[in-house]
Amino acid sequence: MAPGLWRRMACWAYEGILLFGVVFISGYLFGTLSQTRNALDNRNALQAFLFVIFGIYFVWFWAKGQTLAMKTWNIRLVDRQGKAISQARALGRYVLSWVWFIPPLLAVTPFGLNGAEVVVIVVGWIAVWAVLSRFQPQGQFWHDVWAGTRLVSSQPLSR
Repeated sequence: MAPGLWRRMACWAYEGILLFGVVFISGYLFGTLSQTRNALDNRNALQAFLFVIFGIYFVWFWAKGQTLAMKTWNIRLVDRQGKAISQARALGRYVLSWVWFIPPLLAVTPFGLNGAEVVVIVVGWIAVWAVLSRFQPQGQFWHDVWAGTRLVSSQPLSR
């Protein structure tokens, strides 16, 4: 059985906070290497660069079983048999995990909505997507089911 939904979402939110550091360092590196003077210059290239950096970050840690946020919340990523996942499976999970963001962003693109409206729609989609895990027999997120992975509770490390 999967860890509780609230615990998984708290881990998810904590992961987002930790990614601020990754974005800061990566953005600084990108800006320095590309000699970008304005934040809006090379915007698409920066987004593509961050997509790759996030992929490296998540694939690396998921193949080892846990990110820092997952360690904090005692959650581990395993395959269907309960074993560590390969980097290829971690990469597949990374691509599939974008279902948290891509559908609402694609849906709002043609309407020219302001930032607050986009945030409401994206957050609403995230809430719906999270609740849909309640309809999966093992309580897993659907992108985990599709990737052949699952989140399980892990024992905290002894201190």
